[in-house]
Amino acid sequence: MSKIYHFIGIKGSGMSALALMLHQMGHTVQGSDVSKYYFTQRGLEQAGIKILPFSEDNITEDVELIAGNAFREDNNVEIAYAMKNGFAFKRYHEFLGEFMRQFTSFGVAGAHGKTSTTGLLSHVLKNITDTSYLIGDGTGRGSANSNYFVFEADEYQRHFMPYHPEYSIITNIDFDHPDYFESIDDVFAAFNDYAKQVQKALFLYGDDLYLRRITSDAAIYYYGFNDTDDFIAYDIVRTTSGSSFKVKHEGKEIGSFHLPAFGRHNILNATAVVANLYVAGFDMDLVAEHMQSFVGVKRRFSEKIINDVTIIDDFAHHPTEIIATLDAARQKYPIKEIVAIFQPHTFTRTIALLDEFADALNQADAVYLANIYGSAREVDHGDIKVEDLAMKIKKPAKVVSVENMSPLLDHEDAVYVFMGAGDIQLYERSFEELLSSLTNNRQ
Repeated sequence: MSKIYHFIGIKGSGMSALALMLHQMGHTVQGSDVSKYYFTQRGLEQAGIKILPFSEDNITEDVELIAGNAFREDNNVEIAYAMKNGFAFKRYHEFLGEFMRQFTSFGVAGAHGKTSTTGLLSHVLKNITDTSYLIGDGTGRGSANSNYFVFEADEYQRHFMPYHPEYSIITNIDFDHPDYFESIDDVFAAFNDYAKQVQKALFLYGDDLYLRRITSDAAIYYYGFNDTDDFIAYDIVRTTSGSSFKVKHEGKEIGSFHLPAFGRHNILNATAVVANLYVAGFDMDLVAEHMQSFVGVKRRFSEKIINDVTIIDDFAHHPTEIIATLDAARQKYPIKEIVAIFQPHTFTRTIALLDEFADALNQADAVYLANIYGSAREVDHGDIKVEDLAMKIKKPAKVVSVENMSPLLDHEDAVYVFMGAGDIQLYERSFEELLSSLTNNRQ
C-alpha cells in the first residue's frame, strides 16, 4: 500500500502549500482541520485533496503524519491520540528540512517580505526551468522531475533551523513575535544561526545593520540602492504601472528589469532575486523576461474593484509592513485618498509595538480599526484594547465592527486598504456587500 501523507492542520498557509506540492508530485495526500473557512483551502479543494474534521479515526497505520506547529497534545485530539498510541509525527519544518535535500534549494527568510520574494523567485525560476516551490500564501507546486526547490523559511520559534539550503535571501531583521523572541538581539541570534547553515551564498539587504553583522561560511552578497552594496538597483522609475530599474554588480550593468508591482520594498525584493539567480548562473535576459509577468501572491496587495471602488487586501500585520503597503498604494494611486482598515494581530504584538503601529498608520489619510485578533498561542490578553491604538493615531481614526462598515462610506474617490493577519477579510467582505447593496438600491 502506498504511503498516505496526513496533514494535521492542513489549512495552515505552509501546510496547505506543502500538501499541494506533494499531491502534484504524485503522492496521496489528505488532511484535517477546523470547519471555519480559510482562503488557503481553495487550492486544496480544487486539487481534490480530502479535508476531514479532526478525529482519532484519521490516525491509522498507513499514514505518515505531518503536524502543524499550532497543534499540541492539549489542544488537538489527533496529536493526543498519536502520542498516546505511539504514532510518530513530524512537524512541518522537520519534514521540509529532510524533503529539500533532494533538490538545489533556495530559501527566503526575513522578518518581512518573505512571501512576496518567494513568490517572485518561484515565478521567475519555474518559467526558466522545472522548479518546485512552497510559498507562504498557501501556494505550492511540485514536480517529480524538478532539480530546484524554492521555499519560505520562517523564523518563528526558530522553525528554519532544520533547513540547509544552497542559497538564501534574508530580506531584513526586525523585532516581531514578542510572544517568543525576547528582544531584537534574540531575533538576530536566530537569523545568524540560520545563516551559518546556508551552503553556497547569502543575499542580504545592505541597509539592515543587523544583516551587516551576519557571519557564515557561505559567500555573502549585499543588495540595495547604495554603492556599498554588491548588487545595486539604480535608474529607478516608479509609475502607476509598476517599477523599472537596472542592476549592476562589480561596476557592470547585469540587466534592466520591469516589475509590475508597487512600493520601494518590492524593488528591493526583486533585486535580491536578481542577485541570487545571477550568482546561481541563470541568464539575466530570461530573468528580466519572466519578471514582467509576475502577478503577485495571495493577500499581498491583492486588488479588486466593487462598483468602481478599489479595495486592496494585504497581509500586513507589522508596522514595517504597513508602511510598505501604504507606500505601494500611493505609488499606484497618487491622487486618491488612502483609507487604511487595520486589524491588529495578537495582543502581545500590539502591546510591544503600539507606538510603531500608530506611526505607520499615520501614513494613511484616514484609519479604521477592527478589534484585536488574538492568537490561540496567547493565554493572557493583557491590558490593551484597539481603542488604545486609535487614541495614539494622529490621522482621523475610528473603530468599526464587522456588522456596521458604513462609516467607510464617508470618503469619496478613495482607495480602501484592508490589512491584517486575523479575520480582517470578514470586515472586507462586509464592506463589499455594503457597496453592492447600495448599487442594487439605486437600480
